[in-house]
Amino acid sequence: MNTHYDIIIVGGGPIGIACGLEAQKAGLSYLILEKGCLVNSLYNYPANMTFFSTSERIEIGEIPFVSNNVKPVRSEALEYYRRVAVSRHLNLHLQEEVTEIQQVAGATRSNNPIEPNSANFNILTSRRSYSAINIILATGFYDIPVLLDIPGEELPKVTHYYKEPHFYAMQKVVVVGASNSSVDAALETWRKGAEVTMVIRGEGIGRRVKYWVKPDIENRIKEGSIKAYTHSSLLAIREGEVTIQTPDDIITLPNDYVIALTGYQPNFEFLRAAGIQLSHDEKLQPVYDPATMETNVKNLYLAGVVCGGMNTHIWFIENSRIHAQMIIGNIKRPSSL
Repeated sequence: MNTHYDIIIVGGGPIGIACGLEAQKAGLSYLILEKGCLVNSLYNYPANMTFFSTSERIEIGEIPFVSNNVKPVRSEALEYYRRVAVSRHLNLHLQEEVTEIQQVAGATRSNNPIEPNSANFNILTSRRSYSAINIILATGFYDIPVLLDIPGEELPKVTHYYKEPHFYAMQKVVVVGASNSSVDAALETWRKGAEVTMVIRGEGIGRRVKYWVKPDIENRIKEGSIKAYTHSSLLAIREGEVTIQTPDDIITLPNDYVIALTGYQPNFEFLRAAGIQLSHDEKLQPVYDPATMETNVKNLYLAGVVCGGMNTHIWFIENSRIHAQMIIGNIKRPSSL
């Protein structure tokens, strides 16, 4: 079994797959390593999610994505990316987590090694070890939720991920947040008969909420079908109730479940351990060259939403799929040899 590659790609999401397609086209040996299932983040999205982008804007590798409607749904995207991976015979290992990236002492740090088996990195995983000349981190941000850090957050009744509404039918549900995922959770659970209360830190529904959904949630709040506390925060969670700080008072409400959709973040410790520098402000922006996507560690690249640090809304499939071409182009460029 081959364990040495020109490129190892960490992350089997749409952008990791795009990088694999570009490496394949360039004639480079590569391996995609994914700790979960194929396009793991998309798999964990809400079951009924509709993309904001149209299908052609989330295509990769110039492979057409045909959907039933202008904006594809989650199930169509899962099938599209699966078919891309299978039809192009991508070299990928699923359910194999990268645990450590080691820089090889004395490595040439070039893209074209003098010896066929020379390497700049050793990569340790949950199964075995590999070596590579280049690494692309396309690890996304969906695995680590931003915590509320309040009492009771560890209770089984609390989740930071929302999948589908039936489980919450006829229950008292608190939804924390005002983003697309929060709005979807609130509307879908309410339509299944849940008594829904939204706790929103800001003044109202987020401005980036899908334009065809925003009027729906605002009308449900206006008519009182869904209760919303704005400029408010959850203070504590207990079995059977929650405590909320509102602008006027601290209130306690009966509660069965809390869906805390407070956002997600990249694995910053993994990035630091690989030697990648982060900005010293709250954004924790990884250092990379925007022309090549190469980080401060030579031959180590970033692709996709991981580039944004805590600004997870900056990069998405539509505008980061170009990273694959930029990275592979730089690796193949004679001036970088």
